[in-house]
Amino acid sequence: MSQPQSPEQGTPPALSERQAAVLRAMVMAYLGEGAPIGSATLSHLMPMSLSSASIRYTMGELAELGLVEKPHASSGRLPTELGLRRFIDELLDPGDLASYEKRVIASSVDEADVGELATVASQLLSERTRLVGFAVSPRLDLTPLLRVGLVRLTRERLLVVLVSKTGAPQHRVIADDGALGQPELDRIATLLSERVAGRTLRDVREALAREARELRHAADRVLRRALEIGAQLLEEPSPDPEDLVIATRLALLDQPEFRDPRRLREVFSALEERDRLLRILDRLLDREGVRVVLGDELEAPGLRSCALVATAYGGQAPLGAVGVIGPSRMDFGRAIAVVGYLSAVLTEKLHA
Repeated sequence: MSQPQSPEQGTPPALSERQAAVLRAMVMAYLGEGAPIGSATLSHLMPMSLSSASIRYTMGELAELGLVEKPHASSGRLPTELGLRRFIDELLDPGDLASYEKRVIASSVDEADVGELATVASQLLSERTRLVGFAVSPRLDLTPLLRVGLVRLTRERLLVVLVSKTGAPQHRVIADDGALGQPELDRIATLLSERVAGRTLRDVREALAREARELRHAADRVLRRALEIGAQLLEEPSPDPEDLVIATRLALLDQPEFRDPRRLREVFSALEERDRLLRILDRLLDREGVRVVLGDELEAPGLRSCALVATAYGGQAPLGAVGVIGPSRMDFGRAIAVVGYLSAVLTEKLHA
């Protein structure tokens, strides 16, 4: 989940048992209350017996490490962005979801039409976390295909319909010499469907090219034309752009951090920049597991007060992504558990 350390940053110093316990207790209290935490409060939350003086001394050590800060002279301490990062990477135990909640999520995904998975996933995430859920629809060029359809538009043009396992068709128009009628086009579509079924566009490209070379002198002109159309179709693939589906933004209104209208507008504006969010996700999801990104790590000015929890779905060749966006004071353990489980359910659904 952590961001890779640069050589300049080096490895942060290890925390002592006492420092780790104080930081964990402080972050957990802050996530629940959203206010500076004093030593007296922490003394009741610690798993070990420590005096207020010992806790204050340890908080001073954490402050020197840049993990906590004191916003006001007379207030308690708050975890910094770096402190939250250390907590997430080293001290957080995400736990697991209750069995009944897993059943609710799995049932909702199982009953959904494959073409609606992104919408259902984003809504589930928003409902189960009270954060802004989002999902990136499966990419057609990485999704197993079911069949191919061919329809003549004009003498010189054919409409090719690719139907993937997501249920969402993609349409492409290719050039044609007009020599074949619709019955022959239907046979070509059948021949192509037999060859693409269960394969992705990437996988089928090489197979069709190889078969075309082997049958270069075959007498079956319909089969030859089928392979030619297949090669033309796959020569310059232009898969549909990734579709980022974002659930209702109203979940943010429940968060005290966004009661400031100006701050709320900044977040809403950032969420509208879907290309930026997709680029962020592309960088995050190059490794396995649920990723957590905070504040400036999001590289979006409007999201500096936010955190993003996301992961890919689809197996070793990811088809899309799911996640949540909310205040940096979110319940990270629950968010990680919900996002991770939903990803597993979506992967199973798409490979069923």
